[in-house]
Amino acid sequence: MYTVQMEKECGCFKRSDYSATQTFANKEDAQKEALAMCEDMNETFCKKHNFQVEDQGETLLIKVALND
Repeated sequence: MYTVQMEKECGCFKRSDYSATQTFANKEDAQKEALAMCEDMNETFCKKHNFQVEDQGETLLIKVALND
Protein backbone atom coordinates (compact mmCIF):
# COMPACT_ATOMS: atom_id res chain seq x y z
CA MET A 1 0.00 0.00 0.00
CA TYR A 2 1.09 3.53 -0.78
CA THR A 3 -0.01 6.59 1.16
CA VAL A 4 -0.48 10.22 0.19
CA GLN A 5 -0.12 12.23 3.41
CA MET A 6 -0.37 15.97 4.08
CA GLU A 7 2.52 17.33 6.16
CA LYS A 8 0.37 20.06 7.74
CA GLU A 9 -3.23 21.09 7.23
CA CYS A 10 -3.54 24.81 6.54
CA GLY A 11 -6.90 26.57 6.74
CA CYS A 12 -7.53 26.30 3.00
CA PHE A 13 -6.86 22.56 3.13
CA LYS A 14 -9.22 22.08 6.06
CA ARG A 15 -11.98 23.87 4.11
CA SER A 16 -11.34 21.77 0.99
CA ASP A 17 -12.80 18.38 0.10
CA TYR A 18 -9.37 16.74 0.25
CA SER A 19 -8.50 14.03 2.75
CA ALA A 20 -5.26 14.39 4.74
CA THR A 21 -4.42 10.70 4.25
CA GLN A 22 -5.23 8.54 1.25
CA THR A 23 -4.06 5.01 0.46
CA PHE A 24 -3.51 3.41 -2.93
CA ALA A 25 -2.72 -0.10 -4.14
CA ASN A 26 0.15 1.07 -6.36
CA LYS A 27 2.68 3.88 -6.38
CA GLU A 28 1.70 5.21 -9.80
CA ASP A 29 -1.86 6.01 -8.66
CA ALA A 30 -0.56 7.59 -5.45
CA GLN A 31 1.89 9.76 -7.40
CA LYS A 32 -0.82 10.88 -9.83
CA GLU A 33 -3.11 11.87 -6.96
CA ALA A 34 -0.38 13.67 -5.00
CA LEU A 35 0.76 15.65 -8.04
CA ALA A 36 -2.81 16.52 -9.01
CA MET A 37 -3.55 17.68 -5.46
CA CYS A 38 -0.44 19.87 -5.36
CA GLU A 39 -1.20 21.41 -8.74
CA ASP A 40 -4.78 22.20 -7.73
CA MET A 41 -3.86 23.53 -4.29
CA ASN A 42 -1.07 25.73 -5.72
CA GLU A 43 -3.51 27.19 -8.26
CA THR A 44 -6.72 27.54 -6.23
CA PHE A 45 -5.78 28.04 -2.58
CA CYS A 46 -5.02 31.48 -1.06
CA LYS A 47 -1.36 31.51 -2.21
CA LYS A 48 0.06 31.81 1.33
CA HIS A 49 1.63 28.36 0.92
CA ASN A 50 3.37 26.32 -1.73
CA PHE A 51 2.72 22.58 -1.95
CA GLN A 52 5.25 20.00 -3.21
CA VAL A 53 5.42 16.21 -3.21
CA GLU A 54 8.29 14.50 -1.40
CA ASP A 55 8.74 10.79 -2.17
CA GLN A 56 9.53 8.85 1.01
CA GLY A 57 9.19 5.35 -0.40
CA GLU A 58 5.75 4.03 0.46
CA THR A 59 4.60 7.49 1.56
CA LEU A 60 4.22 10.51 -0.70
CA LEU A 61 4.34 13.47 1.66
CA ILE A 62 2.80 16.73 0.51
CA LYS A 63 5.09 19.37 1.98
CA VAL A 64 3.73 22.79 2.90
CA ALA A 65 5.96 25.86 2.75
CA LEU A 66 5.22 29.56 3.21
CA ASN A 67 5.48 31.63 0.05
CA ASP A 68 7.93 34.51 0.25
